[in-house]
Amino acid sequence: MSSIKGPAPSPTKLDGSSLRVAIVHSRWNKEVIDALVTGTIAKLKEHGVKEHNIIVQSVPGSYELPLACSKVISGSRVQAGATATDLLGGLSFGTNTPRSSTPALGSSSSTAVASMPSQPVDAVIAIGVLIKGSTMHFEYICESVSHGLMRVTIDTGVPVIFGVLTALTDEQALERAGIGRGGNKGHNHGEDWASAAVEMASSSRRWTEGKF
Repeated sequence: MSSIKGPAPSPTKLDGSSLRVAIVHSRWNKEVIDALVTGTIAKLKEHGVKEHNIIVQSVPGSYELPLACSKVISGSRVQAGATATDLLGGLSFGTNTPRSSTPALGSSSSTAVASMPSQPVDAVIAIGVLIKGSTMHFEYICESVSHGLMRVTIDTGVPVIFGVLTALTDEQALERAGIGRGGNKGHNHGEDWASAAVEMASSSRRWTEGKF
């Protein structure tokens, strides 16, 4: 019997070519995390998000995800608001060039200016893997992380996609990363999170501009 689970297709074609997306992932349960992150990045690129506009950061565990997502959002706004001189002042280019020096146009420094981030992140995908153990630790972390990530998205206005697997068994986690050990490899949910990020980022832009 086929499952009724899963999202319906987006009503419009997803185009992430103008978007900047961050992925913040935990490092617990590395085998599953690696597969999820790989699937997420591949799908973002498929939707047109440029490689240099995909930020990937890691934290020890899922409990640290809300703070990390919040800091990445605020840090990306600092980057976007900084001038080229501000940004270049923090770069050494392998020399002892003083901060007050202005690199000549056409130098390797001008290439760095061209690649400087010019926009804050439009969405963040928080990826973690929680697998139930023999204590209440699982329940406490699941609830705390869920509420924390929701608070970040409401407080910042930036879509934070909930990519935290809350599995009861190892096999459930593996199948949801598309690497199940049985006959059913499952589906990589990172692909769904990437699509959700592009859709929500694009919709949020329209809504902010009063376009519905």
